Amino acid sequence: MHPDYQSLLKVMDMSEQLISRRRLLAATAAAATAAAVGNATSAAEKAKTTSFTYCLNTATIRGHNLAIVEEIEITAKAGYTGIEPWISKIHEYTESGGSLDDLRKRLKDLGLTVESCIAFSAWIVDDPAERAKGLEQAKRDMDALAQIGAKRIAAPPAGATREPGLDLLKAAERYRALLELGDQIGVRPQLEHWAFSKNVSRLGEAMFVAAESGHPKACILADAYHIYKAGSDHHGLKLLSPHATPVFHINDYPANPPRDKITDRDRVYPGDGIAPLTQVLGDLAAYGSTTVLSLELFNPEYWKSDDAFTVAKTGLRKTKAAVKTALT
Repeated sequence: MHPDYQSLLKVMDMSEQLISRRRLLAATAAAATAAAVGNATSAAEKAKTTSFTYCLNTATIRGHNLAIVEEIEITAKAGYTGIEPWISKIHEYTESGGSLDDLRKRLKDLGLTVESCIAFSAWIVDDPAERAKGLEQAKRDMDALAQIGAKRIAAPPAGATREPGLDLLKAAERYRALLELGDQIGVRPQLEHWAFSKNVSRLGEAMFVAAESGHPKACILADAYHIYKAGSDHHGLKLLSPHATPVFHINDYPANPPRDKITDRDRVYPGDGIAPLTQVLGDLAAYGSTTVLSLELFNPEYWKSDDAFTVAKTGLRKTKAAVKTALT
């Protein structure tokens, strides 16, 4: 082969290598750009499709000893769009002569929806007579809630907290019966887990009961504090769809007291403790959540140091800040 031809081949080979290298670098840059755009789009889409709404569970201002009408006014003034009252306050209101129609109108005029309500009927217990009384109480509670336009009611394992051994398959049957009662009235019972219950304390136990009920409206009322206190892991929320978590009790908790000694009164504002709220809110948002975030605290220090409006307003501000952190 002619020497000049060999030199030409060598130059051509070097040129091809250089072109290939440039192509590789260009492809790598394009892939990186696409990934960045994809991540940005993913974050944007998540923010776009996630529509958390903010609700005040009135336990947060319970220590101020206000009537239901005052709680409603403070909730609206603080900037919430939803309220989660306690059924006892509603019954106190009607027993003192208050009208449920007037209460419904007041809520509507202030732009508030009753996203849920805290109640304690013994629908889950083994004793048939007590369970029948519990269902009657649940019916009374849901009837009142339907009249003020409420969407849901909490269904904790009231009466099944101290003694272990409840058959969870039977609990599932009883939850279905409660859901069927809710279908008749138009209020959706949410299975709530309590960390101090000997039977439905862990998130997984509540999920089992809800799943085995076989009812299309079965759902979980989960709580950041109760998940922690019961010894469950917050990653379990990944297994729940938005349909199954219409309301989530948002709160935070400190490192001390430790898990085995912490109580409801130790709950703190979102972002002021060690709860993995960025993970929790990110998981709830993963599929375009429409979950209602209901702030539920029982902290007597807040009741002592601030008025009800300040507590409610501070809680909303800190909840929104936690959501912003999780979605950016």
